[in-house]
Amino acid sequence: MASLTSRTVSRFFRPHIIRSRLFSTTAIARNDEAKAEAAAQRAERTMKRFWKHAWVKEEQDGCTVMLDKRNLRTPNGRHVVSFPQKQRALAYLTAAEWEAQTETLKSHSLPLTSIIARAFDALDPARAEDPTVREQVIDKLMTYFDTDATCYHEDYPEVLTTLQDAHWKPLIAWASETYNVQINTTTGIFAVKQPVETRDKLRSVVAQMDPLELAALEKAIMSSKSFLIGLAVVKGALTVEQGAQAAHVEMNAQIDRWGEVEDSKRLLLLWRERENKDLTIVFCIGHDVEREFIRQTLGSVAAVVMDKHQ
Repeated sequence: MASLTSRTVSRFFRPHIIRSRLFSTTAIARNDEAKAEAAAQRAERTMKRFWKHAWVKEEQDGCTVMLDKRNLRTPNGRHVVSFPQKQRALAYLTAAEWEAQTETLKSHSLPLTSIIARAFDALDPARAEDPTVREQVIDKLMTYFDTDATCYHEDYPEVLTTLQDAHWKPLIAWASETYNVQINTTTGIFAVKQPVETRDKLRSVVAQMDPLELAALEKAIMSSKSFLIGLAVVKGALTVEQGAQAAHVEMNAQIDRWGEVEDSKRLLLLWRERENKDLTIVFCIGHDVEREFIRQTLGSVAAVVMDKHQ
């Protein structure tokens, strides 16, 4: 009888023991999740990699870039990096950027993410903390058209005029024909003034861009230092390589004239040999780095807008 009573008591208390264990396990799991989240936040602040795998979560209404179980967010933390299905490829390219990161995050190796964050956080009036930033950016970009290098041509040396004819004149012809505008050029030393109608028309083209396209244009213009080159790359009129060549017309002419300089040490030796008599050679500093930078940047620009040209 005593034995039966013990078994009965044991059966009576066992569910409570199980529930107690479940509560304990749940509490431990929550505590582990809290620790993991805290570690991730510390890693974000110190620019350290905190995720094991970057991937894309596909759903019926779109694609979200994930870092393990966390949504990738823009720097201000307010916006999840997600795209509609038509931009599925962009989501996977963005995830690949994050998957390729090493122990320490490097901002220069996240060019796609940089454009996306700029679009979401600053250039989308519906999301931006300051909705006036978009108009300010457009105003700033238009100043590059006012001083666009592709409109200032030289009539010598021949190597430079040949490159200008090959890369700049077709670009100006494309913009003029596509938007039915007049674009003035000069070979003189004075600033060229563009027609008001031309400026207004091109500004309206920029103003109609969605946030991602505008962010891509901003990046293209800032890296190429040319409104027309940036616009042509974003609109698909120039490939990445063509855009890079157009942006490097003057540098390539200098290299053709003075030869390639592989590194700064060689440059210093050449400079010393010439006793600083010819400062033009300074233009060759870091040309290989500049070439790679412009191609990486324009490549990211083309990736952001590729759904518009499919």
